[in-house]
Amino acid sequence: MIIQSLELKNFRNYRELHISFDRRTNILYGDNAQGKTNILESLYVSGTTKSHRGSKDREMILFEEEEAHIRTFVEKKGIEHQIDIHLKKNNAKGIAIDRVPIRRAGELFGMLNIVVFSPEDLNIIKDGPSRRRRFLDMEMSQIDRIYMNDLSHYNRVLKQRNQLLKDLYYRPDLEETLCVWDEQLVCYGKRLIEQRKNFINQFNEIAAVIHKRISGGRETLCLEYEPGCDAADFEDEVKNSVEKDKRIGMTSCGPHRDDICFKVNGTDIRRYGSQGQQRTAALSLKLAEIDFVKGMIHDTPVLLLDDVLSELDSRRQNYLLNSIGDVQTIITCTGLDDFVKNRFQINKIFYIENGTCKDSKSGGIE
Repeated sequence: MIIQSLELKNFRNYRELHISFDRRTNILYGDNAQGKTNILESLYVSGTTKSHRGSKDREMILFEEEEAHIRTFVEKKGIEHQIDIHLKKNNAKGIAIDRVPIRRAGELFGMLNIVVFSPEDLNIIKDGPSRRRRFLDMEMSQIDRIYMNDLSHYNRVLKQRNQLLKDLYYRPDLEETLCVWDEQLVCYGKRLIEQRKNFINQFNEIAAVIHKRISGGRETLCLEYEPGCDAADFEDEVKNSVEKDKRIGMTSCGPHRDDICFKVNGTDIRRYGSQGQQRTAALSLKLAEIDFVKGMIHDTPVLLLDDVLSELDSRRQNYLLNSIGDVQTIITCTGLDDFVKNRFQINKIFYIENGTCKDSKSGGIE
């Protein structure tokens, strides 16, 4: 899977941009706040319809403009495809594949698989549960259409149920409608719990092998799924917590409260791990993500490294760069020193300055 080129119009700080990528390693370098991450964000939107930063559509449109366009040309298993994303400030986005509009975002599923690694990902272990749930949802939604649909339905039902719980304070007569939302919440929630459990079990095997390599065989990593409640007990939990939910005005149990425990040599490193242990585990997680996606789609995803090298020490930098292999990689950084020092192969270099992109000669640093 390869991203051949990208065209932007009125996206973030880019009035217009056209950039063609190499099939292997591409470097976007320049000072901070010049627009490097914006390019990666547009690519992620092309594959998932969402921003990896969690931004809303209107926030990605150039100031004082009403619309933005992202056009990405992709080669998948030898066949070229065109993905068009039309962002609008006051309406739902438009999406087209090979110039044919699609009605649901889910139809884009599998067209472009992307793994993104940013400095924020290094904090996934020490941050709160919502950060780890976001990792689950971002990863699983790219490889499992059923999970993506179940998650969308669950979130919609959860939002409706929470609104009803708040409305009951003023409209007690609406309580008889609560059971309708409870039934759907349980239906989709059970599916999410089982799917997440299976995913963690499979993913854990890959991450453990990678982590043992990075740590020189000194550490054993284990990921444990911590559901807010078990699938078998979810229906009873919802029923038993109705009075509490009415009192606090929100749903107190369900997969929206799940977490993942990271254990190194049996110790929960969320609470007791050093920063080095947490960062090594986060690196293992991202490298495992690449291998996991490869196995699921029988192809290579595209890897986006967003200024993450500056946050890693030289040992972890080397391991990451040497693990990229045959994956097309697009890296943002403020300078090229680390690549020169590590004699790392670069196939194409772009200099980013104030929303403009200059294609430097391929460096071939090795």
